[in-house]
Amino acid sequence: MDYKSKNIQLQYQGYLNTPLLWENNEILGLKQLEFSKQGAHQIKESLSEPMLLGKRVERFVIAELQQQHNIKIILENAQINNQKLTIGEIDCILMQEEIPIHLEIIYKFYLYDTTMGSTEIDYWIGPNRNDTLVKKLHKLKDKQLPLLYSEHTKPILNALHLNVEQIQQRVCFKAQLFIPYKTNIAFDVLNKECLAGFYIRFSEIEQFAHCKFYIPIKIDWLLEVQTQVAWLPYSQFNEKITPMIANKTAPLCWVKFPKGTVQKFFIVWWS
Repeated sequence: MDYKSKNIQLQYQGYLNTPLLWENNEILGLKQLEFSKQGAHQIKESLSEPMLLGKRVERFVIAELQQQHNIKIILENAQINNQKLTIGEIDCILMQEEIPIHLEIIYKFYLYDTTMGSTEIDYWIGPNRNDTLVKKLHKLKDKQLPLLYSEHTKPILNALHLNVEQIQQRVCFKAQLFIPYKTNIAFDVLNKECLAGFYIRFSEIEQFAHCKFYIPIKIDWLLEVQTQVAWLPYSQFNEKITPMIANKTAPLCWVKFPKGTVQKFFIVWWS
């Protein structure tokens, strides 16, 4: 297996090992798709073209579902158009045990900030503060899932011989969650298994001067921490992240502590 294929497999494994953001309950009426997680450990299709992280995750979800004996994919990435204007996209329609399901796919990175509201759901925000869990949940509920019932979606459903009233709706919503360094929080609604690391402010980074670091590219944020990489000493690491912070970009990084422990973390520009 060449390096590129091996790296895609590592990304896929990272996706597989990322838990659903919630399980066995509904949030704002949104239900996760339930299916067997066994036997889909290899990505069998070629992913040669460059992809944004979200699009790659969509391919990973489809690849996993295609390996389920009771699931058949019948539509994916269908743009819904009003004349020449694209009004949205249906991620996937599948048949599970002969039941048609409209599935929307989401993979996010959220940081815990209690200044953002008053509930557990309110507290989760994107690394650069331009995205929140609450905003995404409402977009799913109020815009993305209702697209199924748009008059502009009817021709697609008719071509598939599907009755919109018989289609169930589900999400595959996975996330990596990060909390402030050396803190503990309670998980009452969300899945605590999504906790992937910590975050710190740029002004606090000197406390890790004795550590080594790695800065993965965005598509490799999916990966679990790999030990066989070109670890950077603190001075070189600080030099690389300083312009990122100046540009108000919060990088995801890997840290290796002196005793060999490794972890994911974000460095944030905001306070």
